[in-house]
Amino acid sequence: MAERASTRIDLQSAVPSCIIGWSGLLNGDTGAAVELIDYADKTVTITGTFGSGGSITLQGSNNGTNWFPLNDPSSTAITKTSAGMEAVLEGPRYIRPIVTAGDGTTNLAVQMCCRRSVR
Repeated sequence: MAERASTRIDLQSAVPSCIIGWSGLLNGDTGAAVELIDYADKTVTITGTFGSGGSITLQGSNNGTNWFPLNDPSSTAITKTSAGMEAVLEGPRYIRPIVTAGDGTTNLAVQMCCRRSVR
């Protein structure tokens, strides 16, 4: 179980936006928490090899200690067992992915597009 660092790419667009990514997420790994309080709109994509029983959950926290599953707009937890894309309903201070199951072939990547609200 390792903590995988995140990467950040700031996008050149009319609305301030960025892509946060975590790669090489193996069974039991956690992505390093990122603070995204300024970004109201977030969409996450999860890709890679899930392996046998592979599962990943997107979590949020307001204090960096207590973590809870984040939900899509239909209030369903963002937990994936295959590749997919979801909008994120909540706006916590911190966000991270956590691989909760898998085997020796599990190797996942998470990218989250974040956009600030236009005022």
